[in-house]
Amino acid sequence: MNNILKYREKLNLTQKQLSERANISIRTIQRIESGQELKGHTLDALSKALEINKEKLIQGDLDKKKDNIRLIKLINVSSLLLLIIPLGSIILPLIIMYWKKEVNSITKQIVSIQILWTLSFPLIVLIVIFLGNVFPLSKQTVPLTMLLLILVNVYIIIRNTVEVDKNKKLYISLKFSLI
Repeated sequence: MNNILKYREKLNLTQKQLSERANISIRTIQRIESGQELKGHTLDALSKALEINKEKLIQGDLDKKKDNIRLIKLINVSSLLLLIIPLGSIILPLIIMYWKKEVNSITKQIVSIQILWTLSFPLIVLIVIFLGNVFPLSKQTVPLTMLLLILVNVYIIIRNTVEVDKNKKLYISLKFSLI
């Protein structure tokens, strides 16, 4: 629950009453209660009107950002399902992304990377098989190529998870989005 809404209901105030007390528009209060970031003059006015510290008002926003980072990391790590189910690296992240309504540029990039990897994997394996027919390559070349491709994807997933945790962005990303 949004902190403004929580404190407003605690004082039994309507949005109109709070807007009059804080000398800001009802529409601004509605936007903030629906999730818009609270800052500047609006933060000052609402903290005075509700008679609470600014830190308490913005604490909810910080908690929400922590939850979002946790969810983004979960979406990224869920791509490891590729080790068991080939299309699991796309399907499970998409399900979590839309179920939890966490559709943003980072989560779209995570799924786009997995789509690109899933499309590239069979193509690269076919190229290696073709090259094996043209040039004398070892019989282990195809399985080793497959293992290497899987390890590269696992590295991308783990590296991006670490980067999201540290800097709230992806380390390995695309310049475009496939979704």
